[in-house]
Amino acid sequence: MATRTNKEQHYLGVEIGGTKQQLCVGTGAGEILVRRTVQLGEVTAAEILDWLAENIRQLAAETPFSGAGVGFGGPLETKTGRVLSSLQVPGWQDFALGEWFEKLLPCPVTVANDTFTGGLGELYAGAGQGARVLFYTNIGTGIGGGLYLNGKGFDGTGFGAAYLGNTLVPDWRGDQPGAYTRMELLVSGRSIARRLREPGYVPADSTLSALCGEDVSSLSALELGQAVRAGDAFACQELDRIAESFSIALVNMLASTGADRVVIGGGVAKMGDVLFDRIREKTETLAFIANRGRYEILPSALADDAVLAGALLLARQGKTLFL
Repeated sequence: MATRTNKEQHYLGVEIGGTKQQLCVGTGAGEILVRRTVQLGEVTAAEILDWLAENIRQLAAETPFSGAGVGFGGPLETKTGRVLSSLQVPGWQDFALGEWFEKLLPCPVTVANDTFTGGLGELYAGAGQGARVLFYTNIGTGIGGGLYLNGKGFDGTGFGAAYLGNTLVPDWRGDQPGAYTRMELLVSGRSIARRLREPGYVPADSTLSALCGEDVSSLSALELGQAVRAGDAFACQELDRIAESFSIALVNMLASTGADRVVIGGGVAKMGDVLFDRIREKTETLAFIANRGRYEILPSALADDAVLAGALLLARQGKTLFL
């Protein structure tokens, strides 16, 4: 752990996700000094809040901090920190999260969408450094997005913007011609796992069946990536469709924003080259001529630390990081 003088201000960073919850104390430059992480699984908002309250009080007693930044996994009103809903966890509907933190903490608190917050981390301390127009997204339990212009995040009408996972793409799951769906419902880690776990979806002769001991209830994107590396035909076809759906949404974002850099984080992105090679190839094939060859797609440099690093930046600089 890094040594710091008593004169340097410390800040609290909070990540509220669909399954993973994280807290840290660190510097205003995004450096994490102390961390607490838990995978709570299928829980309610009340259970997450209980864990946060207990652990934040403990951290505050051990390492005092002078401000807090929060990245929340869902759409919210940035000005007040009022949650619209969570697409993953019940109990967040119309919840005044900003007020909850203000009652808990005797210091300024800034609340933002978690993907937007993770993008700030990448912009200032990760793979987004130096980008003029950065687009950040994560492929995790859900799929979000953040757009950053000349060092500041674009917040739309004050409820976030660039929600990539909620853009519409062709739905290849059924036989209905012309069907479409939200990209997140095809590509997110939760959606991939649900599909692979459907009885009969994975062929009996697929490498995936061997990887799970023929118990498909445990399959996830991790095993899908392993099967692709083994050259399994079904797994390769499945990942091709996942990458194409993601790329369709991404080329629309590129055409709309003119981003010169795309950074992708999240658990599914940890597949590495088997996923990124497909995304890069399909995106370049589909890209508008004005974008083709004028952008780059990079994996997150901060990985699981992206949201926490961004939250520390928010804790120090607050709404000055927003356009």
